[in-house]
Amino acid sequence: MASTAPSSEIPKAPPPPPPPKPQKAYFRPIYSSLPPGYITKSTAIIVVGGIAAYTGIELLCGSEAFYSGALKVVQKYVDGETSHQWAVRMAKWGVLPKCGENLKEYDSLKTDVFGKQFSNPIGIAAGFDKDGEAIRNLRRSGIGFVEVGSITPRPQLGNPKPRVFRLAEDEGVINRYGFNSKGAGPISEIIKKQYEPEHPVAVGINLGKNKTSADAATDYEIGIERFAPLADYLVVNVSSPNTPGLRALQSKKELGKLLQSVKDALDVKEKEIGRRPPLLLKIAPDLTYRDKHDIAQLAIDKSYGIDGLIVSNTTITRPETLQSPNKTETGGLSGRPVREISTEVVGEMYQLTGGKVPIVGCGGVSSGQDAYEKIRAGASLVQLYTALVYQGFPVIGRVKRELAECLERDGFASVADAVGADYRSKVK
Repeated sequence: MASTAPSSEIPKAPPPPPPPKPQKAYFRPIYSSLPPGYITKSTAIIVVGGIAAYTGIELLCGSEAFYSGALKVVQKYVDGETSHQWAVRMAKWGVLPKCGENLKEYDSLKTDVFGKQFSNPIGIAAGFDKDGEAIRNLRRSGIGFVEVGSITPRPQLGNPKPRVFRLAEDEGVINRYGFNSKGAGPISEIIKKQYEPEHPVAVGINLGKNKTSADAATDYEIGIERFAPLADYLVVNVSSPNTPGLRALQSKKELGKLLQSVKDALDVKEKEIGRRPPLLLKIAPDLTYRDKHDIAQLAIDKSYGIDGLIVSNTTITRPETLQSPNKTETGGLSGRPVREISTEVVGEMYQLTGGKVPIVGCGGVSSGQDAYEKIRAGASLVQLYTALVYQGFPVIGRVKRELAECLERDGFASVADAVGADYRSKVK
């Protein structure tokens, strides 16, 4: 058998791999087919949308830190009066905390004053919602009561702008608004659409006089006529420092005549509507001891028809501790700088009235401790306003929470138990 010779042929290289199959359309890059700037615009929309969503959540949940930080930014670029207008609009549109601490209530904070039960003693003072535009939603913000005004019989613009000045270093505000008001007629129509007599959150209406009016009594009588059917309580405001001659009405002779006229008007209105809203008098913190004594005597005397006192309005004094360059502005000072003086006057009026006249403490309340001090001094209810400038609406929840803690710490079962605790031994 013949042998096989080795092959001299060179092995062939393996065939090249087949070309990759073309990818389907959905695997191909799409960026090249997008319009110019599309990715940038989309990214911006996502980022802005995320920020808006975050902001909305923080606003509606009432984050204390968020509100405080956001307000500091706003205050750098927006003047005081414009910020105030925005805040009222937010309240009117319901851009308020919808959950969280604001809406939490505490059994120890329930209290009965003026024959009405309050879920808590914390209210918003007059001056914030001057024309009653935001009553409906402010009632849902966690407060115990809201006071609107001051309202004048005829519309008036108030004093020239600028007229609101923040004292950021001092957490205070100086204002010289001068009773800017849409007038009793238009405002009564606004309130009529929102007022619910049986609502658990009381509405107070603060009455003022027109700057050019020569007859103060008539102005307040017009207020009684218009608003007695629309209020859970009425306030005679004779203590604003921004209306010429108004504070002179706090003298015994002038105030006695005014209160008698107001009482007569309210007597007539009571017969007409079948109920009588409590009548409160709002006084200044800058009174002499004689003025305070005289006012206390008028308040005790039932013939003048006073059911309570609001202590106090803004002050025209300027504490030496003020740091802000705006401290020299003319007007009424409110906020933290007036806290001590207003609390002192609450205590004085509680003693001078023998604890017989309910007091609403107002001035410099920005924490539960501040509210507690006023209650221990003799206040049955407490109002805040300037604290909203620096802390926003979550301050309501904070004050309630801290006040409940103060009561528990000192062994008080309720607000009523703590009223006047610092001066009871001195009251006859």
